[in-house]
Amino acid sequence: MSPVPAAPWMLELVWYTLGAGLLAYVLTAGADFGAGLWDLLASGPRQKAQRAAIEHSIAPIWEANHVWLIFVIVVVFTVFPDAFATLSIAFHVPLLLVLFGIVMRGSAFVFRAYSLAPEASKSRWGHVFAWASIVTPVFLGMTLGGMSSGLIRVENQVVTSGYFAGWTTPFAIGLGLFTLALFGLLAASYLCADGPRILQWDFRIRALAAEFVAGIFGVFALWRVRIDAPLLWERMSELGLFWPAQVAAGVLALVVFAALLSEQFRLARVAVVLQVALVVVLWGWAMNGDLILNAANIHSSGARAETVEGVLPVLVIGFALCLPALGYLFRVFRSASAEYERQVQESLARSAAGLPKRAAPPLPEADRD
Repeated sequence: MSPVPAAPWMLELVWYTLGAGLLAYVLTAGADFGAGLWDLLASGPRQKAQRAAIEHSIAPIWEANHVWLIFVIVVVFTVFPDAFATLSIAFHVPLLLVLFGIVMRGSAFVFRAYSLAPEASKSRWGHVFAWASIVTPVFLGMTLGGMSSGLIRVENQVVTSGYFAGWTTPFAIGLGLFTLALFGLLAASYLCADGPRILQWDFRIRALAAEFVAGIFGVFALWRVRIDAPLLWERMSELGLFWPAQVAAGVLALVVFAALLSEQFRLARVAVVLQVALVVVLWGWAMNGDLILNAANIHSSGARAETVEGVLPVLVIGFALCLPALGYLFRVFRSASAEYERQVQESLARSAAGLPKRAAPPLPEADRD
């Protein structure tokens, strides 16, 4: 007996849920990746304080954020097995590099933050953490660019376009660099709003630079999409809200600049989140149910009714359990911020006064646990 296909409305519900999971990953883990960029570029007399603030900001959630990526992967291979098989083959190289980067980044962070090794060894692990944080978002963005390129070919369930199609185009590379810039923007805006007040000027400069660079790479990707991914450009152009969305993104960028320059950091953070969310939503809208543009659609990727009917209740239960736990996690570590800021200010004041330097401000007790 042939399997019963799932109802279209169920598949669309799963599609929107996947989109929500991807957006949550970008807004949380994206900021963590961006923090690695600023860790590498830390400079000036407050260099150690900058790195300590970055370490403190990501310590409680740097691994929890990957729950969203795991969620997206598990749902795709459970509900859309044919699409998952195509993804795993066509984008084997960049996905392998993304996985390697995530593992190296997490391992290096632990060895630098909690190791008892000499400072020279910790510094080397710090460089591994920073470079892995930079390279991984680039390959992640290149993978998304390949998925939306329309260049992947599948014949009789066999990928015939090779291992380098789609994700090596100028559009995909530009999208990878755009992703890195957006992640850096998220990290800098979060650190401005929640980091130590004495470091807000440092991270404000970085946020302004990231917004400017993201605009450049965004324009480049928008130019190349017409050449390297014409089907995606056609779909975006057919969206009634495409150009209004571009205008909205530009307005939000101006709001970010104005808010940062006027030191309204919470407003800047909100504007950055809306700006990044707009980019993700517009991309998902243009894909219109295609996990791989013109190669794997949610309605033709092996979804079975019994599978989807079992997955949807599990998703409801999982969200009911995970979301309160993640909210409590954020709340616990946010309560330690005031004490940590006092430690940062004391350390910098001692350095300015020429007093003996203490070690970098330790993480709160909750972080060390």
